[in-house]
Amino acid sequence: MAVGGKDRDARAARERARLYEARRDLHDRQVRRRTRDNLIAGIAGGLLVVGLAAVQTAYFVAGPGVPEPAPTSTPTPTPTASTPAPSPSLSPDSGVTPTPTP
Repeated sequence: MAVGGKDRDARAARERARLYEARRDLHDRQVRRRTRDNLIAGIAGGLLVVGLAAVQTAYFVAGPGVPEPAPTSTPTPTPTASTPAPSPSLSPDSGVTPTPTP
């Protein structure tokens, strides 16, 4: 009786099933790890961008990057000898009416 052949086929089938399950398990763990790594990288990148924006804002608002305030002077018109003094302007109530031109 050749019973050994069936046992060998069953053992090979069990080995193939075990290897298949091991590969599926490995693949599933890799997918979960990649998803976790991508999530961590996204959060870290977002925090990095927000941190850099905050540091740059602080540098230009309160740090050494603040522009020095420059004094501004507004010239005040003062009458000089070469410029004539302003003549009094006529108000609309002065009673003078313009003459129409023909």
